[in-house]
Amino acid sequence: MLGLPAHGEADAIVLFGGDGTLHRHLGPLVKLGLPVLVVPRGSGNDFARALKIRNAEHALQIWQDFTAQETGTKAIDLGTITPSRPGSNPGEVPSVRSAAGVQHYFCCVAGVGLDATVAHRANRLPRWLRGHGGYALTLPGALLGFAPQIIKIIQPAHDGSSSVRHSGRAFLAAFANAPVYGGGMRIAPRAQMDDGQLDVCVVGDVGKLKLLSMFPTVYAGRHLAIKGVEYFQVGCVRVETGVPLDVYADGEYVCQTPIDLKVARGALRVICSTAS
Repeated sequence: MLGLPAHGEADAIVLFGGDGTLHRHLGPLVKLGLPVLVVPRGSGNDFARALKIRNAEHALQIWQDFTAQETGTKAIDLGTITPSRPGSNPGEVPSVRSAAGVQHYFCCVAGVGLDATVAHRANRLPRWLRGHGGYALTLPGALLGFAPQIIKIIQPAHDGSSSVRHSGRAFLAAFANAPVYGGGMRIAPRAQMDDGQLDVCVVGDVGKLKLLSMFPTVYAGRHLAIKGVEYFQVGCVRVETGVPLDVYADGEYVCQTPIDLKVARGALRVICSTAS
């Protein structure tokens, strides 16, 4: 467990690790409100990749620039996941705690369906293997025994009504604050971490062979042009499924559906290159 300083004991936090390490400490980091520099030392490092932090040496240079006041900080959004209360309106997302559970922050991407199954299997691989194509290596075995699931995505409106953005069988639904996950896959190539939106990518029931054939296109973000792939943006959304499905975010298990997701605007201050 990372030992975080008490308020007033530090001016900034340097975190060595990957997306999972950051994910597990987002709550305390948000409360502290201190600028955070992530040194990419994990298996995926997609958060650092989204901030254009290339490696540990580059992170050191960014830190030196920060201490010399040659670079600053910026506030970025985080996504939040809250287990839904039965019968509640999809716009009623509890801010911290409710009878349904606790709000969970995520920095990169949350997903349900095949995405969560692959993440579960990949987490059981040796760390060095996870960092060298673990997602791609795990996908075929996960797909073999996986059936598309009924996923319903509901977006609330300002007037209290709601609209269904997707309803039907799908292999996966990903909700992205950052454009990349799974070690560099551009699942949401248009996502920005400071626009107040989650980019949603739904891969419908396209067939297993087609899914395998389209998998390489995700690394370049070209999958959006393929029939059966939906892509849209939301600020707040409810996800319901035919049966409870595991929800993973930043490669870590969070809870099961149904869930509410929203954006926490400017929730985390990060130290990054002026070029990011």
